[in-house]
Amino acid sequence: MPLDEIQTELGRDRSVLTQKVAALNARYKHHSATDVMHGALREAGNIALVSSFGAESVVLLHMAAVIDRQVPVLFIDTQMLFAETLVYQQEVSERLGLRNVHVIRADADDVARDDPYGALRLRDTDACCTLRKTIPLQRALTGYDGWITGRKRFQAGTRAALDFFEVEDGTGRIKVNPLAHWAPEDVRAYMEENRLPRHPLVAQGYPSIGCAPCTSPVAPGEDPRAGRWRNQTKEECGIHFIDGKMVRSGEKT
Repeated sequence: MPLDEIQTELGRDRSVLTQKVAALNARYKHHSATDVMHGALREAGNIALVSSFGAESVVLLHMAAVIDRQVPVLFIDTQMLFAETLVYQQEVSERLGLRNVHVIRADADDVARDDPYGALRLRDTDACCTLRKTIPLQRALTGYDGWITGRKRFQAGTRAALDFFEVEDGTGRIKVNPLAHWAPEDVRAYMEENRLPRHPLVAQGYPSIGCAPCTSPVAPGEDPRAGRWRNQTKEECGIHFIDGKMVRSGEKT
């Protein structure tokens, strides 16, 4: 097929997807996060839930498990996570009865070539995240029509107008943000009402949890995400994209 015809076809596909996302947002505009989750699983095609099993992840995981315990859950193990996170991932999966959890890791050959000593993060944190998070996730999402994220409007100014449903530029997938309209107190209330287990590091001063070498405790009064990549300008791990490129949105995944 000639290039101009391919471009026309891609444009047509994106137009259809954009219309579908607009219709979903209109339909669920005044609905709850649970309704959005139902809608995503029913109307967004073959979809996966991407989870870090971090401080607030159990909310979205519980919401999905109540609807369908067979929902594909993609957990990115960077092989630099806290031991507590790995234990928590297993405990939460068992407690919620999640039956379709996929542990995603970077290709061993890629790690051997690009970060054989585990020191890449010391000279280029973006490259480390790309190697251990971004590339493995994009590979894992191949074949899915969309994915569910835990992003929320309160996390950054750039999220102030975050919709429940989005078109992910450069991939042709739908991104679903059921908790987009939630405030921090909504997250806490949901966890308490459903008696959900908290990540053990939260009680130790880690309100936002990523890889162990790049996450530090947060002092009282600090931004909850201040402990991620402390003293660096980096604010985004790189799994959210525009035209296939990392977006520094202020959200720390």
